[in-house]
Amino acid sequence: MQHSNRLGALSALIAVFCFSINDMAIKFLSGGYALHQVVFIRALIGITILLTVLLPFSGGLAALQTHRFGMHMLRGLCVVFANMTFFLGLAALPLAEGVAVFFISPLVITVFSMIFLKEKVGPRRWAAIVIGLAGVLVMLRPGTGLFQPAALLPMVAAVGYASLHMLTRHIGRTESTLAMSFYIQITFILLSSTIGLAVGDGRYAGTGNVSLDFFFRQWTMPDQRDWLILFALGLTSAFGGFFISQAYRVAEAALVAPFEYAALPLAVFWGFAVFGEWPDMTSLAGIALITGSGLFMIWREAVNRSIEVPDTPRYRR
Repeated sequence: MQHSNRLGALSALIAVFCFSINDMAIKFLSGGYALHQVVFIRALIGITILLTVLLPFSGGLAALQTHRFGMHMLRGLCVVFANMTFFLGLAALPLAEGVAVFFISPLVITVFSMIFLKEKVGPRRWAAIVIGLAGVLVMLRPGTGLFQPAALLPMVAAVGYASLHMLTRHIGRTESTLAMSFYIQITFILLSSTIGLAVGDGRYAGTGNVSLDFFFRQWTMPDQRDWLILFALGLTSAFGGFFISQAYRVAEAALVAPFEYAALPLAVFWGFAVFGEWPDMTSLAGIALITGSGLFMIWREAVNRSIEVPDTPRYRR
């Protein structure tokens, strides 16, 4: 058990590192390419890696068989929605702040569990929800000149992620890890190509809004240097999903979940190293409130019952 927990912790840290590179790289590319083009290329590279590198170690083509194709597509829609809204927010926000706002997802998952799964939420967890939302308000600063509407997008993404988590709980017992990763990539390819065909000619670009232009920009041939970044996106997307799956497969969920919060210091690091961003004291206070409430929520789940996380990727990006 101790060995499994160490392996799970290491796998979670590798996954979080992969996801942090995804966040940084997509924000880096957001000024020159359309989001759906970046996601399309990332998914093509990711699914190639899944089929050529990971499939042989996961039981071959039999691992992709499913009788719940519709549920996979619905789950994929939740992931695409969460990804798109999150990355559109990142285009306009400092990296650390965008990632921190997204981390209200444990709070949203708790509320959804109460509504849809009829789970009981005690006063301590309600207090954590209030504190987490207070952290969001501290960071967003509504009513001041510093408020950006784009800051609401990671919050919307957190709702999409919470919906994904509910669906994962529902179908995770019967579907293989590789199948769930595979059909998510298929959904990314189908939807991003459809959006590209609809608006990828750039006729709606030039709005002057960073997030909207990231969505409506015309598809273009990437530069040679940017192909390396796009390949890194596909690589980290595939391996991030694989390692977060392995983490929850081999170790106790209560041990693994807090390691996902390593994404916050990594976001601060990448934001400073690549974009020259450093959160001010108000933003750091909001990050601390969100982190504290999320970790407390995870701890309370572990105290009240064994956290039920299926043997599937949480697959944030």
